[in-house]
Formats: sequence, C-alpha cells, structure tokens
Amino acid sequence: MSDDQAVEPAPGLSRRRVMKALGATLGAAAFGAAAAPLLDQEAPDAAALFQRHYKELSRDEKAEVIQRLEDEAREAYGRNVSIADPKPRWRTKFAYAINLSLCNGNGKCVEACHRENNHDRETNQSYIRVLEMPKGTMDMEQGNTTYTHAVPAEGKFYLPVQCQQCDEPPCVNVCPVEATWKERDGIVVVDYDWCIGCRYCMAACPYHARRFNWKAPVVPADELNPEQGYLSNRVRPQGVVEKCHFCLHRTREGRLPACLEACPTGARVFGNILDPQSPIRRVLEDKRVYVLKEELGTKPSFFYFFDA
Repeated sequence: MSDDQAVEPAPGLSRRRVMKALGATLGAAAFGAAAAPLLDQEAPDAAALFQRHYKELSRDEKAEVIQRLEDEAREAYGRNVSIADPKPRWRTKFAYAINLSLCNGNGKCVEACHRENNHDRETNQSYIRVLEMPKGTMDMEQGNTTYTHAVPAEGKFYLPVQCQQCDEPPCVNVCPVEATWKERDGIVVVDYDWCIGCRYCMAACPYHARRFNWKAPVVPADELNPEQGYLSNRVRPQGVVEKCHFCLHRTREGRLPACLEACPTGARVFGNILDPQSPIRRVLEDKRVYVLKEELGTKPSFFYFFDA
C-alpha cells in the first residue's frame, strides 16, 4: 500500500448520504422531524446503517468503535495507531491567550498543528491561520494570511486565529443533528461519525475556524501521528467538518497543545482558568486582554494581549 493512501468512505448507502440529503432538501427547521424515524434504533435495519451519537454510546460500544477505527488505520497505513477517548478533567476549564507583542508571524504553530492533527498534506491544512495585520487595528478583514516576506515586517503585527472555544458557540446552535457540542472543560468538539457535512456551522462561525473535508485526507504513513483521540486528531473521513479542539488528546492528559510547544517566541499561554495559580489565570488578572468580535456575544475562551 502506498504512503499516500487514506481511508475512503464505503460506497453505496451511508448514514451521512441519507442524512445530508434530508438536511439539504428540508433545511434545519424541518430536518429533525423528518430524520426522527431514521434515528430510531428500533426501526428496521437502522443499526446496520447508523452508528449512534457519541453521547449515546456505552463504554463497551465506544471500545468497539475505537477498535474498528484502529484496525482500519492499521490496514490503511501499515502502522499501529492508538485512539484514546480522554474525558474532561474535573474542575477544569481550558483557555488560551496569545501575547501579540511576542508573536512574530513565524508560523511554527501552523506547522505543528498540521502535523499533530493528521491534516491533509496536499492542501497543507491547519486549524490555525496567522494574519499579518497593520498596527492600530484588530479588524480581521484587514489581515493577510498569504505573506511570504521575512517576518516580522515593519508596521505590522501578527494575529493567530483558531477556534475560540466560545461559551456561546453559534456553530453548536445551528447544527441540525447535534454533531457538535461544548464539553464541561470548555472545548467545543465534533462527532465526526455523526456530522453530515451540511456546513451550517461553518457559515455560523464568525472566526472562520472550521474546515470541511472535500476529500479523504492524504497523510503519508511515515508522517501519520499514531497518538490520536476519538474527538480530536484521528484521521477524519471525507465530507465532515472539523476544527481545533485544544489538542484534547494531549491537554486532558496534562500535556500542552502542540502549537504552544512549537512556538519559538513564548507568545502562547494555555491552562485551566479555574486554577488561580495557572499561567492563563495570571494573564487574565494582570494583563489588559482582548477578544475578537466581542460585540457578537460569543464569549470566547481565547484571549489576546500586548505587553504594553
């Protein structure tokens, strides 16, 4: 099997095709009523067509699903993959902050996200965009992500943008099948096996933080990150939306996000906002922080600050 092969969805009838067709035909308002018979696990042949929602799976059922995914990855890539399912930590709410006085636009965070999360190599996908901004504004519309000159450039500052893990996430509110939700540690997650690819969440997100897989991601076998999470960096199928998840397969185990570890300037700060001794708490208490598009009321858990 060649290095650039990736898992392809099975041909023929699938839950995603059926549910997406319903969603596209009826729209969000009528979707729930029309889909109900298909989601009834007592309906004929339903179990063969649909895997239940992540929240409805028992521990044993999740173990079976994870084993299947690990077997598929081994067959596709010729490598042993471990897919964990870490739960939110008790008395923990994660938050992130970036010191814009230190960020110089080097893009190492983008590269680390790309590798850590098994993104498609052909499109060079990442959950992070770094905007080169003119000094004096936080208006994202004035930013440029395609700069190729040496950084930092005079008269510019750099604004990394990824999922803001909002406390009032508009992406969650518009999902017609509840494939995305906010967990108690503040991370907004996606059930990739439940997402129907309608992209309503992409339209609702004011930060352009969600990505759609137009095709199955291509990841060479020798570049595959085998340490994966069910709700995070496992290889996602074609036709689903994905997003930053604060590297929950790392952070829920007491490690730091890959983007933070890769930052050469120390601009990134991450931690438990409920812990008064955490670095992120000290930033919020000692610095004048900003959030993007505050007027929208999304209440991000992602903050920005300057040294002066």
